Amino acid sequence: MKNVHLIAACGVGMASLAGMLKEKGFRVTGSDANVYPPMSTQLSALGIVLRSPYAAENIPGDTDLVVVGNAVSRDNPEVAETARRGLPVLSMPQAVADLFLEGKEPVVVAGTHGKTTVTSILSWSLFALGADPSFLVGGVPRNFPVSYRVGGGPHFVIEGDEYDTAYFDKGPKFLHYRPRIALLTSIEFDHADIYRDLSHLKESFRKLVRSVPRDGLLIASADYPDVVEVAQEAGCPVWYYGVEPGRAAISGDPAWRVTLLSEEGEFSRFHMVRGEETHDFRLRLPGRHNAGNAAAAALALFRLGYEANRVAEAFAGFQGVRRRLEEVGEAGGVLVVDDFAHHPTAVRETIRAIRARHPGRTVTAVFEPRSNTSRRKIFQKEFAEALAGADSVILAGVFGAEKFSPDDRLDPEGVVASIKAEGRKALYIEEVDRIVEHLSSTSRPGDLILIMSNGGFGGIQGKLVQALSAIHRGHS
Repeated sequence: MKNVHLIAACGVGMASLAGMLKEKGFRVTGSDANVYPPMSTQLSALGIVLRSPYAAENIPGDTDLVVVGNAVSRDNPEVAETARRGLPVLSMPQAVADLFLEGKEPVVVAGTHGKTTVTSILSWSLFALGADPSFLVGGVPRNFPVSYRVGGGPHFVIEGDEYDTAYFDKGPKFLHYRPRIALLTSIEFDHADIYRDLSHLKESFRKLVRSVPRDGLLIASADYPDVVEVAQEAGCPVWYYGVEPGRAAISGDPAWRVTLLSEEGEFSRFHMVRGEETHDFRLRLPGRHNAGNAAAAALALFRLGYEANRVAEAFAGFQGVRRRLEEVGEAGGVLVVDDFAHHPTAVRETIRAIRARHPGRTVTAVFEPRSNTSRRKIFQKEFAEALAGADSVILAGVFGAEKFSPDDRLDPEGVVASIKAEGRKALYIEEVDRIVEHLSSTSRPGDLILIMSNGGFGGIQGKLVQALSAIHRGHS
């Protein structure tokens, strides 16, 4: 098998798989409904030709295997052509498992929040420690040019997504990854288009926990009661950690207590304590939630035999993840920061972290409801409470609002009214260009604008920096 065709190749996971296949000597072709950056740019740089739109003739005549992304439906013309020709078909997670995990020790990072950051910290640390790891991340670690690596070492670190796998496999992706070590960072309701309720979601995580072998390890956050409940079903040892107060012991096993000590310039300092054992670390990422993320990674590294002082050296060199509290630019004393937050908990912790890192700045939070959960009314109250942590808030229009009935759809104006009732400034501005116009004309030196969306948000990040720069040049 030498020639592989990917349907929906511009997804983060699929584009990463394409690069991994190319490195392993496969000829790779791909297609997507729309060819779009950043992954189209990554694929182009790898010499992988993309075709758009979907069409039967996109699949080369000598294709040996077709891999389909989870955005692909059964009535896709390339799916029909694949069936007509009797070509073997795999989902993205199946292809990763079959072609890359054999002979490796998978370390799978799962959870509602933090999995991209934990996977990135762990991947970088193993690389810095000389372990030559393979990894697959649902984002781009700033220490690496791309979101994947095919290494010669024994470990494969992979972000375990709870989202469904393919049109022919509605189970979560992480069930294909056969973890030797599993990390479970958090469980809260999300992916309302896939899961009926929290109980339905928890069942997927239960299956993951049960899949860890008896001689493996589960690393679990004690800050989430649902994680603790699910972790009790593990047949392997469980190591708990927590950044919330009062999580002293779980089922008689003392948890690691994680404490954020201070923010010092570009670094935050935190320590981990269990009984008489204490370890101190520095991390470029702000906030107590990132201290917890790093602690989870540290525990995996301890299990793999690395001493705490060496882990600390690796952590200090970690540069972060693109679109996770990423400073996009500063113009006229106004700093623009971009983040992927799209769940109320993530929004709350992101605002809290940015305030801790930049205590002297006035924070304006700009939020686009874009994920399948945030576009619904499920977290109407919770989003208002989370966003009220900023000094002022701008809520953008609900992405693809026409797909939801008014009764089911998030009400941005209602969220804004709730934030105003808490004494904060808040506006509903539907269109990106109008948001940019408003912010560029009203922002003052010392302000910080925090952009939050799990999508492109109409390129608002670059447009805003450009507009602020133009105004600054005009005033200087």
